Amino acid sequence: MKKTLFAIYIFLLGTALFSCSKSFLDEEPLSVYTPGNSLQTSAQFQQAINTVYNGVRNIYMGNMNLDTYFGLYYATDFAFNATDYDPAAKLNAYKATMVPSYLIPQNIWTAFYKIITNANLVIARVPAATQLADADKNSFLGQALFFRAYCYNILANLYGGVPLELNELTGPRFDYVRASRDEVYQQCKKDLQQATGLLKNIDEVSDGKVNKQIAQHVLTEVLISLKDYDGAIASASGVIGYSGVSLMTNRFGRRASSPGDVYRDLFEYNNHNYSTGNREGLLVIQTALNNPAAVGDQTAWAIVPSLGGLRFTETGTNTRKNVLFNGKFVDSISSNGIGWIRPTSHFYYEIWTPGDIRNSAYNIVRDIRISGVPATSPDYGRWYVKDGYKNNVSPADFRDTIRNFYPVIRKASPSAGDFVAVAGPSVQTNMTNPFGGFLLNGANRLFMQKYMARLAETYLLRAEAYLGKSQFQKAADDINVLRTRANATPATAGEMNIDYILDERLRELYLEEFRAVTLTRLGLLYDRNKKYNPKSGLTIEKYHNLWPIPTTEITQNTGAEIKQNEGYQ
Repeated sequence: MKKTLFAIYIFLLGTALFSCSKSFLDEEPLSVYTPGNSLQTSAQFQQAINTVYNGVRNIYMGNMNLDTYFGLYYATDFAFNATDYDPAAKLNAYKATMVPSYLIPQNIWTAFYKIITNANLVIARVPAATQLADADKNSFLGQALFFRAYCYNILANLYGGVPLELNELTGPRFDYVRASRDEVYQQCKKDLQQATGLLKNIDEVSDGKVNKQIAQHVLTEVLISLKDYDGAIASASGVIGYSGVSLMTNRFGRRASSPGDVYRDLFEYNNHNYSTGNREGLLVIQTALNNPAAVGDQTAWAIVPSLGGLRFTETGTNTRKNVLFNGKFVDSISSNGIGWIRPTSHFYYEIWTPGDIRNSAYNIVRDIRISGVPATSPDYGRWYVKDGYKNNVSPADFRDTIRNFYPVIRKASPSAGDFVAVAGPSVQTNMTNPFGGFLLNGANRLFMQKYMARLAETYLLRAEAYLGKSQFQKAADDINVLRTRANATPATAGEMNIDYILDERLRELYLEEFRAVTLTRLGLLYDRNKKYNPKSGLTIEKYHNLWPIPTTEITQNTGAEIKQNEGYQ
């Protein structure tokens, strides 16, 4: 616990961008920074809460060990790690790698407890801060309570019962014990209910700032975990019924007049924020290329296939050519990738019904055009799949459908003309692109906003709560709100079960939700991996429905015993 729960007093001054508002960007650094004087003024509390936001953004953008970040998505029914071949490693070999000493459970544990530690500091100091106006006290306290509950909820979902630390620490502790999973959820409920009473509505705060509706949304999930289905329905209904939020059902934003659909509009560059007219995003993580505090997102780099290695035989010759020219698409459908996160066949081919726009060519690209030859070539611009190139290659050609060619998910990528390449690792670059230019070569990051949660998920959570009460028609009604927007075949009450809801979450929230967290919350990581994942499904065991408590947290806690989850040695 020393590493993760010891209070962090040296904040990342001026480096915690989460909102585009001035207060998140222009803090003045303090010349002397000690525990006794660090939190007095509103500006100082702003710096402290920015550090909390920064920790969350680092997780969502993959600004940690990449295997750790990607572990929240793959080794699930959604995806596997495409970089492993023979022998399998990483989480493809689940039993061998998901052990107490592995870096993924350790790094995730550490990252969330660091956020909790910084949130606890704000929570402890706000009541005695005489220089803060009451409105500022409510704001800072509400934000810190939200993030503490948000982190403990994820920890409980992944690991089960975990140690609860609710106080500011002035020194290391070595006597932690695990609270039960329900006790952790109860604390999350308490924090979120208090936060809801302190926070302003989403239309009263700046972009990217914690608000009442995101607190109610997370509270809904916590109440489902506590099997308080009536409470969960009421909490979700409070979000859904608020006049300041709504599903986006019509084309909107900066590409509304271009070919596409409303689902694609949700993920276009600069379309995420409330200030741009999006009423669906409940909390949007902010980033910006030319701000030194910002970190870009590595998700697209990881999930787009490594098309740079894809080759074909040029017509009329025996010459092998790259399908793409310098990794660029004819239609600029996305940035290029490396193919680390490979979605499963269940996601790509089994869950869709005809007409669902979430599976349209604007969102999942299943064929690409050849650009790796001159424009005068008969091959230029032709389709790799439809025109038969995929099936007419020599054995010498590199034709790897695990990593180098599979459908391209566009959700995490920009549209044509919206990104420019920047050489080197520095973000301090003068940009001429009118949209801000947000692809950073070298670090392989995209600087664009990202959802923590959308209203669409609130409907799915309420459907889950209705399912818990065996109110199948109401569950189907909520799901059909999303399926109507998606132009998909309506669901029926008779189809309602947890697997249907999980599939609908895949359809609506692919590459948004931390899928491993959802499945461990429901105790279905084993079942869904075993059924749908061709890699980790071969080795996963039932005890993996909870991740292991990291070895270091057990061995360093010399004053008391932290028990390991059952099944792990």
